[in-house]
Amino acid sequence: MKITDVSLFKVRGAYTGPYFPPGDRQAQMMDIYPEFNAQTMSGRRRDEGPEIISEIYVEILTDEGVSGLFGPIEDYQAFIIHKFLRPFLVGRDPLATELLYDQMIRMHRHGRSGMFMTGVSVVDCALWDLKGKAWGQPVYRLLGGPTRSVVPAYASMLGYSIEPENAAKIALDFRDQGYAAQKWFFRYGPGDGEAGMAKNVALAYALREALGPYYPLMFDAYMGWDAQYAAQMLHHLNLLNITWVEEPLPPERVGSFQRLKGAASVPLATGEHVYTRWQVKELLVNNAIDFVQTDPDWTGGITELVKICALASAFEAPVVAHGHSLLAALHVAGAQSPAVVPYVEYLVRHQARKQFFHKPMVEPEYGRIALPELPGLGLALDEAKIEAREAL
Repeated sequence: MKITDVSLFKVRGAYTGPYFPPGDRQAQMMDIYPEFNAQTMSGRRRDEGPEIISEIYVEILTDEGVSGLFGPIEDYQAFIIHKFLRPFLVGRDPLATELLYDQMIRMHRHGRSGMFMTGVSVVDCALWDLKGKAWGQPVYRLLGGPTRSVVPAYASMLGYSIEPENAAKIALDFRDQGYAAQKWFFRYGPGDGEAGMAKNVALAYALREALGPYYPLMFDAYMGWDAQYAAQMLHHLNLLNITWVEEPLPPERVGSFQRLKGAASVPLATGEHVYTRWQVKELLVNNAIDFVQTDPDWTGGITELVKICALASAFEAPVVAHGHSLLAALHVAGAQSPAVVPYVEYLVRHQARKQFFHKPMVEPEYGRIALPELPGLGLALDEAKIEAREAL
């Protein structure tokens, strides 16, 4: 079997919901500048009618008619594939996923992190989809699974109201829906001063009071703090039995993570913006984090995420993949011990839109997601929703 083309295409269609009203966004690194701190998160009402949306996908085609599909992907990933990876891959064996992955991360001097690695990542996921279809098996079976039939999902609450009373009511509703844990997002950082910190703390206390002392509760700062602000926030959170605080700082600041972890009892997590096992290793050997959150869309695909799981397990650091790529993360989770991968992330306000063109859609039932039974990743496009298709 040989690769004949690496196809990139965009689909368009009329998204009909679910819609959410404008909500609160998370803190961001640019918030130290007032012009950026003032930006808000948009929303849409149901009575505004359908919204035309578009998504990009990559499909690997072969001379035997078997193909591998993955997406949606970002436009910068499509550029990397078109410019660098497509010419390299044509004519090669698509089933040799380990070989192709190793060659792709060696082919460019900037190829082991950043945007180039995200292009490699989505190609790797498409190759695993192809391999599963060629062998008639779900990807998690090719990886050694299943280790379970369903994987717990935690509710990731990006975009919901962070007004303490509202947030507490919403949190109780999602607990009652069966979610094993919840992650909420801090809106305020150094640019918001003491008043912003007080609002962050009020949110955390309201959620903990509503959910009880033992329900797993996480928070995400999305790299929006500096070391001093993070130290103060962790001090305020010390008594709340927080499961983790995610990305209090950019992940390359390993020494600062290490100092934070040594000074507070709140576990720390990062990985969404970490590439390959070598960058993860630096965080682990320096005892800088407690949870690893690498994303198969970005860190190196399914091939690399499996290696990261093996590495992290030796440090007793659970891997909870970032939820940008739910489907790929679900297959890896289905082939790992629950002690290594306890949850997957489900972005409640975002997954329906992200998966709009997919058939079937992957979503939790009473807080748990069943492993797909279709070959490959189990990803297909719903042609009934596609109004236009454009080759890129």
